[in-house]
Amino acid sequence: MRRFSADYLRRTREGLWESREALADLDLPDRERVLDVGCGTGELTRVLAEEMAANGDGTREVVGVDADPDLLAVAREHRGPHQSFLAGDAHRLPFPDDSFDLVVCQALLVNLPDPERAVREFARVASDGVAAVEPDNAAVSVDSTVEREGDLARRARAAFVAGADTDVALGGEGTREAFRDAGLRDVTTREHYHEKTVEPPYEERDLAAAKRKASGAALAERRETLVGPLDAEEYEDLRTAWREMGRDVVEQMGDRTYRRAEVVPFYVTVGRVDGEPSG
Repeated sequence: MRRFSADYLRRTREGLWESREALADLDLPDRERVLDVGCGTGELTRVLAEEMAANGDGTREVVGVDADPDLLAVAREHRGPHQSFLAGDAHRLPFPDDSFDLVVCQALLVNLPDPERAVREFARVASDGVAAVEPDNAAVSVDSTVEREGDLARRARAAFVAGADTDVALGGEGTREAFRDAGLRDVTTREHYHEKTVEPPYEERDLAAAKRKASGAALAERRETLVGPLDAEEYEDLRTAWREMGRDVVEQMGDRTYRRAEVVPFYVTVGRVDGEPSG
């Protein structure tokens, strides 16, 4: 399973839940105990707790579980009321059967080689429902004032998706399949879109990202994944074009004219553990 830094999670998920309409099918105000698997630094854990608190009942509890102790340390530092965090493996959760009425994960199944196995474990510890918020990384769109950035991003993303050792384009269709194969019922999906923008005034992390583009560092870090779908020559051609694009980004930032919008589609899939199918 891929590992992510706390800074990466914070940067990529910032503003993801400004609108929470897509979480409606989780029935969070009616939940008593919820488990967030692969909680990372706890962003979704806090959102779940806030939505559960909407009924005014202070007895509700959200537990976050992650296998990375560094991410858990950040989550605990920012822990809110009625939240706790534990170390645990998504395939071997440290809880008895039916410990939670709802088990949730966010951008976890796309990083697991066998999503169905994890969903079956979620269903074991859930008494009522399982939910997953998963992106389709093949459908990400980029609009930029640097004309070639969108095309280069598409080329790099297509190679990354093809070379990844997990289904990083799982999205809604793949998640629904994993849910049904795991025996969940009444499976539903809602679409949710996360737009990340870069525009003046730029933050330090925006400037740092532009410099990384100009150096080709981001592609170099993913070379093992990209080379395979791309041969060595195609990879070098892409990296050369990427660095040139990065220099254009740096130049436009200097003129304060650079703008970039990236839209990541997420799919909120919910299934029931027990009960007869509705309808």
